[in-house]
Amino acid sequence: MGARLLLRVTGAGLLIAAAAIHLDLYLTGYRTIPTIGPLFLFQVIVGFALGLAVLATGSRLAAAAGAVFALSTLGGYLLTVQFGLFGFREVRTTAGIVAGIIEVLAFAALAVLAATPPRASAAHAAHEAHNPWVGRAVDGVSGPQAGLGAAVVSIVALGLLAGALAGAGAASAGNSGTGTAAQGTSGGSLRAASVHGTTVLTNEAGKTLYWFAPDTPTKSVCNGSCAAYWPPVTGPLTAAAGVHGTLGTIHRADGSVQQTYNGHPLYTYVGDSAPGQANGNNLNINGGLWHEVVVTG
Repeated sequence: MGARLLLRVTGAGLLIAAAAIHLDLYLTGYRTIPTIGPLFLFQVIVGFALGLAVLATGSRLAAAAGAVFALSTLGGYLLTVQFGLFGFREVRTTAGIVAGIIEVLAFAALAVLAATPPRASAAHAAHEAHNPWVGRAVDGVSGPQAGLGAAVVSIVALGLLAGALAGAGAASAGNSGTGTAAQGTSGGSLRAASVHGTTVLTNEAGKTLYWFAPDTPTKSVCNGSCAAYWPPVTGPLTAAAGVHGTLGTIHRADGSVQQTYNGHPLYTYVGDSAPGQANGNNLNINGGLWHEVVVTG
């Protein structure tokens, strides 16, 4: 197999693999997240389209477009992990790490493919004679310097990925009952606040509290990466004036204690960056529906 064919198949395969990961995430819940959901769908469509275009044609322009797209997708992920985007902040998960590495590798393979001209042929020369702008566009990125530049950018991208993931919140253990306890939010005083016209339960910091439909009064089924997106409320609680209902506790799979309200284990949501927000309400993600806790009485 020639070098260009190997790069062509590898780059296209990596683009398609990254799109497949995003498709899985989209179908398993990201589609319900405002703005982020449509962006995931856009990434899936464009990723598959560019991957198939590179595989079918081996075009240097398609390869260059695929390389830029892979790098921009990685940039969006790093931005979401580090700072948050459209009110949603990503956490460190296995799927995110794998997708990030795949995107770096896809960029490297496709950038080198775009910088490697095919063997000259009469048909190729005739094509460029009729389309001179194509030749000028790809000739500008040819040569060893372009390959070296792709390698440098790939190394920098891997470094940024590692740095962002090192500082990001991790998916917590808890599926097996062993390992570290899920990193929850502290308790304090439960309060009632009006959010979008509904009186909901908040923690002492004013963050909206949620309950998870698949949970039972004695068991939380939100573990692992789910608990990273929906930190369980683990600190002791008291009820402020105006808050009525039954407070209680359950033991999570990892051994930590989680607070409950009227039989619902309580959570906050990483997508809420400030008091007065309820971005997690009615999301269907991580295996079920999430609801803000409406104050009773």
